[in-house]
Amino acid sequence: MLFTAVLIPAEEGGFVAFNPETGATTQGESVPEAVANLQEATELYLEEFPMQSVGQPLVTTFDVAGANA
Repeated sequence: MLFTAVLIPAEEGGFVAFNPETGATTQGESVPEAVANLQEATELYLEEFPMQSVGQPLVTTFDVAGANA
């Protein structure tokens, strides 16, 4: 099954990785490490809470006027 990985730079360095389909969240020092950790966390979640595929995820971005990032 294909899942989504959302990676956000962490303030202390590295990345926080989140899977919106399962809610699994983890971290890693690099993008590959964060994704590998997220894959493992998602696999562990699915062992306890199996899911059926509902199709390909669609990920996009949007801009909010006046928001300072």
